[in-house]
Amino acid sequence: MSLRFLPFFDSISISEGLVAMVTICIVYILLQKSRVKIPEGLKQLPGPHSLPIIGNLMELGWNPHLSLTAMSERFGHVFKIHIGSRPVVVLSGSETVRQALIKQGDEFAGRPDLYSFQYINDGQSLAFSTDQAGVWRHRRKLAQNALRSFATLKGQTPEYSCALEEHISKEGLYLVERLRKVTKADGCFDPFRHIVVSVANVICGMCFGRRYSHDHEELVSLVNLSDEFGQVVSSGNPADFIPFLRLLPSKTMKKFVDINNRFNKFVQKILREHYETYDKNNIRDITDSLIDHCEDRKLDENSNVQVSDEKIVGIVNDLFGAGFDTISTALSWSVMYLVAYPKIHEKLYQEMMEKIGTGRTPQLSDKTNLPYLDCFITEVFRHSSFLPFTIPHCTSKDTSLNGYFIPKDTCVFINQWQINHDPDQWKEPSMFNPDRFLSEDGVEINKTEAEKVMVFGLGKRRCIGEYIGRSEVFLFLTILIQRLKFSSLPGEMPDMTPIYGLTMKHNRCMLTVAPRPGFEEFCSESLH
Repeated sequence: MSLRFLPFFDSISISEGLVAMVTICIVYILLQKSRVKIPEGLKQLPGPHSLPIIGNLMELGWNPHLSLTAMSERFGHVFKIHIGSRPVVVLSGSETVRQALIKQGDEFAGRPDLYSFQYINDGQSLAFSTDQAGVWRHRRKLAQNALRSFATLKGQTPEYSCALEEHISKEGLYLVERLRKVTKADGCFDPFRHIVVSVANVICGMCFGRRYSHDHEELVSLVNLSDEFGQVVSSGNPADFIPFLRLLPSKTMKKFVDINNRFNKFVQKILREHYETYDKNNIRDITDSLIDHCEDRKLDENSNVQVSDEKIVGIVNDLFGAGFDTISTALSWSVMYLVAYPKIHEKLYQEMMEKIGTGRTPQLSDKTNLPYLDCFITEVFRHSSFLPFTIPHCTSKDTSLNGYFIPKDTCVFINQWQINHDPDQWKEPSMFNPDRFLSEDGVEINKTEAEKVMVFGLGKRRCIGEYIGRSEVFLFLTILIQRLKFSSLPGEMPDMTPIYGLTMKHNRCMLTVAPRPGFEEFCSESLH
């Protein structure tokens, strides 16, 4: 006889479940007797009542971003829930989050020691790391410098302003022809399937100095497993907060570990090749740059910490992993909005024809001349909020926020979805409307409004790849809109309901494309 405890886990015997629950009840009672003492002048955090063992887990449901947004309406922008017996502080509201992550940045810059994090890059991940501040800051600085240097590196030909623009342009043009050929052969295509490989190839070019075929089995299988990865590390994974659940059989967790092992094996094979062919006088890509640092054994002057080879490898893994999932999700959502709002799709195309035409490939420098496209991308970021939460934060010391006491080592969720849908900040937040970001004269984006949208985090943990990410989304989308018209299949409309995860994906669907005037002829698919 068996029972099921939460949808996340497989069947266990009743005796196993009872023993586990009795043990946890005893631990829970002991924990309740050791409550944190609130310093004078500060208030206790508000929040919903929690159940023994599972805390508020059942209240989170399948869409924690919506559940926690509803709770913020009851308890305010700073409140506490329990996942298992572990307290979690939830922050929402633009001003509150900016206070925490910018003005009190050092106090909220930590990462919680969550169970699933140890499997990401063999525990050496930069983004998910619980490293001490000195080591973490040094690794972050290394990654930032590597990204900056290779993003601004000159392209192989003078038509490109930099290597980043060259990588994106070539992959964008290849993607156009790929989608046309698949449509001609099969009648339709899954946009995410093809977008994710093109985006992965951009970061492969920067990190590894190579690209892969869209039919490369290993790469295609890896990049299409990002959904499963995101579902485990998203805010609210039960096993991260309820220790005894780690002992129970879980197909989801088993698959998550397998994904990480396959991913690490793929990247480490490339890294071994780089070590074997490394030439200090010929730094070819980001990986060579980081190997060069390892060889020199440079020390951080401020913290006097030395970064190990394993942690350097972890940086490469992070750059590659984050470099395709976030951007491909943003691009695939953008295509879905083009299909769902054909009038906006046509308005974007007309802007493109007026400012660029058909005589050349769009460039990164065109951004200031395409304000409506800039507004469209910003509204996609806001309306989809495909990154509903940042990676969980953690307090590095006892602190307070909005008059509430928050102890050291408290896990903190940042609800970006709530900020992007706050009715106090946005008029008709549920409506998709790029015009909300246009200036009054309609000639540029209203930067003050655009900066209210939260997608890449804030403060010391803000995404280091934000510039590259924004550049990729803009240039890929510009090339696609210039050359293709996207449509759904006759009688069908795309399902815009997001699927919860670290990055929220749309439901898979099939689309078609038709070439725009001036681009009817097929081009060569080869990349040089």
